[in-house]
Amino acid sequence: MPENAFAAAFELIIGLDPVLLGIVSLSLQVSLVAVLVASVIALPLGAVVALWRFPGRGFIVVVLNAFMGLPPVVAGLMVYLMLSRAGPLGQFGLLFTPTAMVIAQVVLVLPIIAALSRQVIEDLWQEYGEQLGSLGVSKARAIPTLLWDARFSLVTVVLAGFGRASAEVGAVLIVGGNIEGVTRVMTTAIALETNRGNLALALGLGIILLTLVAIVNGVAFLVSEAAKRREA
Repeated sequence: MPENAFAAAFELIIGLDPVLLGIVSLSLQVSLVAVLVASVIALPLGAVVALWRFPGRGFIVVVLNAFMGLPPVVAGLMVYLMLSRAGPLGQFGLLFTPTAMVIAQVVLVLPIIAALSRQVIEDLWQEYGEQLGSLGVSKARAIPTLLWDARFSLVTVVLAGFGRASAEVGAVLIVGGNIEGVTRVMTTAIALETNRGNLALALGLGIILLTLVAIVNGVAFLVSEAAKRREA
């Protein structure tokens, strides 16, 4: 019965079931590392694309915007081909490991953070570009200043990337293999346990995932409101 499944799900959560905690812990580790790596690459990339005009810039902007909607299964397939034995990175044996899942999530999250940060920095440069130029600040030196000034908006951007990573299932399933105790994360576990009829564990993980998404959106809203008050 659904009522019994919900009761059992809350018992797993309240009782800190080790299987549930292990899945949640791995999910958070993979998503947090992926977002961190993607942010380190994407934020400077977005700033560079925003500030400089160079041949091919328009193409990069189009690609970044297009890849914001990259289907997860396509990203997973791309990473799988790179990490498989016949792929260029096959010698490292990364397929069906948490590292492979991190790489897949980076591929998904990086375009989102880069495209959104590009727009944020570009708008900020239009506002402060002349002032910074009059002070003799080059575009390269202006990047840290602009990133810091836009920190509230960029935090929201990064949180959007984390939301995308934490709720993703297709790519991590392809490259991770959903191996119990090794690469099984919340989204893949929910799909598997539902098919098995283990609704208690599936619901418990679903409740935690929904709570996590709500927290991320709540933090993003608070950061956005703080930015508005700062600008007022």
